[in-house]
Amino acid sequence: MLEGKVALITGASRGIGREIALTLAAYGADIIVNYHGSKEKAEQVCDEIRVLNRKAVAVQCDVSDYDQCGNMIQDMLTEFTHIDILVNNAGVTKDNLVMKMTAEDFDYVIDTNLKGTFYTIKHLYKVFLKQRSGRIINLSSVSGVLGNAGQANYAASKAGVIGLTKTMAKELASRNITVNAVAPGYIETDMTHALTESQKEATIAQIPLKRVGTTKDIAETVAFLASDKASYITGQVISVDGGMAI
Repeated sequence: MLEGKVALITGASRGIGREIALTLAAYGADIIVNYHGSKEKAEQVCDEIRVLNRKAVAVQCDVSDYDQCGNMIQDMLTEFTHIDILVNNAGVTKDNLVMKMTAEDFDYVIDTNLKGTFYTIKHLYKVFLKQRSGRIINLSSVSGVLGNAGQANYAASKAGVIGLTKTMAKELASRNITVNAVAPGYIETDMTHALTESQKEATIAQIPLKRVGTTKDIAETVAFLASDKASYITGQVISVDGGMAI
């Protein structure tokens, strides 16, 4: 389904990003595994991808740094000669009520989740235009769709990703480049493991399907959007949340 394609996935050393990397590789893509601090975990993901007979390279980059993003993409274009799929998955949280949230905590989340998404798109923009093809999939969140108490920074960043997605879709559609967003709900990851049992129960109570999602649920949706099967879909936000955003 993705044979001959090269995919850059940010924040791919663990969690949802890791699953996306492995899933796209299973469908035939070569993978650029971006990581910020977990080099060992990123290399482990690359090893798993190579078992699938796909090429994989781990590359360190803080996506909240504009110049680092540019250097990463230039280095990977030298390594692979082309990039066909961009998955903006890297994300952070600094949850708190606004009355307790610092300006630094707000900026920290916006810089990674929203500006990081813009930076990677900005640096690949002309590349995709020249190729006259490309797939961009941005990870938003149910919090960006509905809002969530205690997550003003995170919800704002993920809502911003939706606005960015729709705008980029309009700018790039004439060159056969699609841009879509995936909005996960409550997915079982290291990030959600930090929740207390009572918090988990309260969250599950809000899910019509009455169960948590898996990283595979997200990865398969991303793989579909990255493939030719989704060639007529752009500017959309696909909620993978068990019905939370109904």
